[in-house]
Amino acid sequence: MAKKITMQDIADRLQISKNSVSQALSGKPGVSEETRKIVAAAARELGYEYTSVRNHSQKSDQERNIALIASEFAFSLKSFFGEIYLSIERELSKHGINLLIQPISEQAVTKLQLPSFVQNNSVDGILILSHLSTDYINEILSTDIPTVLIDHHHPHIKADAILTNNRFGAYTAVDHLLKLGHREIGYVGNASFSPSYYERLEGYQLALHHHGIKINPTFILSEVLEEEDDIRISMVHLPKQPTAWFCVNDGFGFLVSSYLQQSGIKIPDQVSVCNFDNGQLSQISTPKITTMDIDLTLYGKKAVEQLIWRMSNKDAVCHEILLPTILIKRASTGPAPTN
Repeated sequence: MAKKITMQDIADRLQISKNSVSQALSGKPGVSEETRKIVAAAARELGYEYTSVRNHSQKSDQERNIALIASEFAFSLKSFFGEIYLSIERELSKHGINLLIQPISEQAVTKLQLPSFVQNNSVDGILILSHLSTDYINEILSTDIPTVLIDHHHPHIKADAILTNNRFGAYTAVDHLLKLGHREIGYVGNASFSPSYYERLEGYQLALHHHGIKINPTFILSEVLEEEDDIRISMVHLPKQPTAWFCVNDGFGFLVSSYLQQSGIKIPDQVSVCNFDNGQLSQISTPKITTMDIDLTLYGKKAVEQLIWRMSNKDAVCHEILLPTILIKRASTGPAPTN
C-alpha cells in the first residue's frame, strides 16, 4: 500500500516549514504568492490531496475564527478578565468573527502542549489574555498565526501587546498621596507575580524620586503574597508604620485596609490607603478605597482592533499600546496626620 503523502513530505521536499505549507495550501496569510504556487506544484507532483481555497485576503470577516486563550487562573478572575473577555466577544461579534475560548492548564504550559486549533493552524488569529510562560507564548508565536497579548509583555516575546500604563498610573496614585502631604508612603504587592506589578513598583519609586523623597526600603513590601496571614506578618513586624500605603491591586488594598482597622488604626485619619484596578473590593471596602481605574471595555476593543490589523499586516513591526488609567478619589485617602 502506497504511503499517504503529508504536509511534512511537501515541507521536506521544499526545505520549508510544515506551517508554511499549511498556510500556502489553506490560502492563509504569511507566505508569498510565489511560495503558494511552488507548494501547490509540489503537492500535485507528490500526489497530496487537498481542497484548494480562495486567497485568504479575499475571505470575508464572516469566515474568520479568533481564539482567546488564557491560564485557568486568569479565566477564574471574572471581575477583571471577565469584563475584558465580554468586550472582546462584543467587538468580534460586530465584525462577524467567530470566537473560540480555550483555558490552558499548568500541565499544558509546562509541556508546551498547544491547543489543537493552534497545532492545526485552523484559526486566523490568537488573543492571549494575561501571562502564560514565555516559552509557551513563543511556542504559539512560532506557528506564525497573528497573535496579540493582553495585559502582558516580556523582552523575549516579540508580539503586539495591549497594556495598562502601569508606571504612570502608579505615579499618579502616589503623586495624589504626596499632594495630600504624605512623605512616608509604603508599597504592598508581589512585584515578581507579573510585569504589571513590577511596573507599578517602578511608578511608585518614580513619584517619590520626582518629589525628592528618599525611599525607605522597610516600607516596600514587594514580596508579600496576596493572603491575609502574609499581609499581617509582613506589616506587624514593621519598625514604623507609614502614613500612607500604595497597594498594587484591589486584593492587596482590601487586605491592608482590613489589617489596619483590626489593629485599631483609623483610615484615613491615621493612615491613607490607595490601590489599583477599581475592582469590586475597592467599592465594598469601608471606607471605599481610592484607586486607579482601568477601562476594561477599551482593553477588549483595542485588542480586537490590533489583531484584525495584524492579520493584514503580518510583517509590520510589533506595537505596544498603553491604555491610560484614571484616579478615582474616595474616602480612604486624606491629608497626612500632623503629629
